[in-house]
Amino acid sequence: MRLFFKHNGVYLSIYVFVLAVLGYILLTNGKVQIHKALNTNVGNIYIDTFFKYITYLGDGLVAFFIACIFLFINMRVSIYILISYLGAAIVSYILKHVVYNDIYRPHSTFEYFLHEKLNEVEGVDIASFHSFPSGHALSAFALFFCLLFVTKQQRFKVMFFLLAFIASFSRIYLSQHWLIDVYVGSIIGVSFSLFFYTVFYHTSYFQKLNTTLPKLLSRNKTTRV
Repeated sequence: MRLFFKHNGVYLSIYVFVLAVLGYILLTNGKVQIHKALNTNVGNIYIDTFFKYITYLGDGLVAFFIACIFLFINMRVSIYILISYLGAAIVSYILKHVVYNDIYRPHSTFEYFLHEKLNEVEGVDIASFHSFPSGHALSAFALFFCLLFVTKQQRFKVMFFLLAFIASFSRIYLSQHWLIDVYVGSIIGVSFSLFFYTVFYHTSYFQKLNTTLPKLLSRNKTTRV
């Protein structure tokens, strides 16, 4: 674990610091007040377009697609990404649809309860229910922190770190989620990426998966012959 924190401690420390700052903001301000303040930044066509498309990085299909790509690069990374995402997604589904199934998203809250209009990005279909937590934030942090932990190149670590935050912030920018939704979603995603890193990379059992799917299938075929 010492080597892990040597390579990733800076990023985890920054993440914890951001959590602390945002946690203070959430404790001292209402979620409606926070969202109204952030929503004033919506309206620039270039920024709107950027967040309109960058938000897809938090789609679960992206995590699944990248996991499939890694089947042909390194199976251990592929399975690590897939299991981390699926574990986090299951928790998210339970929270969204069982525990907190009555939480309204910003659009519905402002339109039907506060009777105020939000600045919205054109062409974005905005959901109304099942707000907490943000599944996109969860997926983005689970995926990109998995990639951050396994890569050794600092420029890629910085890129994955930033992509997790940018993709997650897009959910607030597009009024799909409250800040608290993204906040908790990120914690769930990072927690699962950390937990399964210890499972897959701090035991020797999974070292045999440091191969590609074609090589593994070829090896098994040769063994049978």
